Amino acid sequence: MSDPMFSGAPGKAPEPQRPTDAPTILLEPSENRPRLVQLWMHRISVFLFVLISAVAGVLLIILPWTPEWTDNYLLLSFPAVRSLVSNGFFRGFCSGLGLLDIWIGFWEALHYHEHQ
Repeated sequence: MSDPMFSGAPGKAPEPQRPTDAPTILLEPSENRPRLVQLWMHRISVFLFVLISAVAGVLLIILPWTPEWTDNYLLLSFPAVRSLVSNGFFRGFCSGLGLLDIWIGFWEALHYHEHQ
């Protein structure tokens, strides 16, 4: 006649039974999601930095040696700036900056690591 739910004295409230060998489930979607989003944002930002550095570097290497560098509408109004821009030293300086820009972009790509 005794009920298994009540294991104590007649006037006491029953104690809840806890399973002792139940598996522990750890749910961490709220903690893991910002870290994953932050990781992908970092990857995308590094990729865009390398891409922009490479494109800007190639443009700075090639563009100073084309006719469009000095024969454009903006420089026709300023002959002093046009003579400076058409100088070989200035063109070489811009190409050197382009090489430096490409080198920095690829250096960043080769030395990329994910912080964990």
